[in-house]
Amino acid sequence: MFDTTRRRAMQALGLGGAATVAGCSTQAPTAAETETERRQMEGTATPTADQVAADPTDLPEPIDRDEPTTHEITLRYEEVTAEIEPGVTFDFMTFDGQIPGPMVRVRQGDTVDLTVENPPENALPHNVDFHAVYGTGGGSVATTAAPGEENAMRFRADYPGAFIYHCAVPNLDMHISAGMFGMIVVEPRDGLPEVDRELYFGQHEVYTDGDVGQEGKHSFDMEGMRNENPTYVLLNGEKYAWAAANRGPIEVDQGDRVRVFMVDGGPNYSSNFHPIGNVWKRAYRDGGVPEDGDLDAYADKNIQTVKVPPGSCMIGEMDTPVPERIKLVDHALSRVARRGMLAEVDVVGDENEEIYDPDAHDSSQEGPQYA
Repeated sequence: MFDTTRRRAMQALGLGGAATVAGCSTQAPTAAETETERRQMEGTATPTADQVAADPTDLPEPIDRDEPTTHEITLRYEEVTAEIEPGVTFDFMTFDGQIPGPMVRVRQGDTVDLTVENPPENALPHNVDFHAVYGTGGGSVATTAAPGEENAMRFRADYPGAFIYHCAVPNLDMHISAGMFGMIVVEPRDGLPEVDRELYFGQHEVYTDGDVGQEGKHSFDMEGMRNENPTYVLLNGEKYAWAAANRGPIEVDQGDRVRVFMVDGGPNYSSNFHPIGNVWKRAYRDGGVPEDGDLDAYADKNIQTVKVPPGSCMIGEMDTPVPERIKLVDHALSRVARRGMLAEVDVVGDENEEIYDPDAHDSSQEGPQYA
């Protein structure tokens, strides 16, 4: 089964057979066969990672130059076993061992020389489709690599915005659900408006054969994926990864303008992205920005919740005039309460009672008082 499944995957990807559209070949191994092959690798070649949750504060600096340049970028396809939550492990597929994959940040007109590596210990072939690329499959055909191989492509980033990249081999929904997605930001020629802090998040749903919190090793649940009934809905690959209950909260200073980049890998759920206790002061829906002109005028203002479809992104900015804990959620709130979708940002500073007074209750008054 192992050799046969791998051979069929190679043929479906054009590695020893006719090239096909990713995910659409009748010669491709089924999702069940892919999972069987992965299980055969368990406990042998699959490495174990301490975490897959990408640090939201670890992202490239804003672009500060007026001329185009060339970037040499390498992405490594890594299949790892890690915890979704304490006591619950899962076989993830990732770019560079993290979810979401590393942010790629360039300027409109820049050239990217991309190398991809698929380590020999991996079980499966992988590739990458950049939504910022003019080219067949967003570069997925050019970047397909079997275990133990590498590949490369070059592209010029001709249109600005925030765009997803993701694996696009047969059974691409399984690969994306297991973590293979990230973001490329193509800044417009005049750059993005200056802010004080930037954060980077990625949402996706994971389909497993166990219940939320059920201890032990969870395997991928094909039927759950087919029915779009996930076990977990996650921000950065772990249950409450960057909330106070886990690795968070993230701290910012009072008065900071905070920019949030968010990519929805899906593969199936749209996100209803909302900062509880705040608002998106400026929001760029679907990561869209104009090529020229006033970005501030282009942005939507004071948006409470931004719909982010699977396979898309958003850029949102928050003001922080009072100390508080901002909860970043999908406002389909059962995903927060039941399935792990939450990050928290603490604004550190002094009370500003003119804007918000948490101790305004006068105990001498009976009943609620309204102005």
